[in-house]
Amino acid sequence: MIIDRIENSGLYLNLGNRIARAFNYINSTDFSKTEPGKYEIDSDNIFAVVNEYETKDIKDCALEAHRKYIDIQYMYSGAELIGVAPLVNQTPVKEYSEEKDCVFFNEETSLVKMTGGMFAIFFPGDLHMPGVKADGPSKVKKIVVKVRI
Repeated sequence: MIIDRIENSGLYLNLGNRIARAFNYINSTDFSKTEPGKYEIDSDNIFAVVNEYETKDIKDCALEAHRKYIDIQYMYSGAELIGVAPLVNQTPVKEYSEEKDCVFFNEETSLVKMTGGMFAIFFPGDLHMPGVKADGPSKVKKIVVKVRI
């Protein structure tokens, strides 16, 4: 996983053309005018999901991993904690959903605070639990760009 500020996104363009296109989308889009929803960038190879939600108690959040997509999670506004852990040999609590490209776990995590202007890249070997309230409930606007491996 990678956690950084969006102004440093140029450091990661060499991770591949799809990652570069995803960052180009993030850096060239005015998210103050972008409504929640799904936005196609390159068919099902790269697409963005714009989310607005209230953060929750950690007990109400889910720890997940993906197999077909890399997540680039860009925090446009607000703040949240994201639980993170490496995927080693943990046992899923729910079987992998091919349709949703998601598998869920119930493991301990380390918490990282994400604030506006930060992003995280989660690869298939990275467990992540977004949406955890940081300093009380907070409304966030976050863009998740899904990049097919």
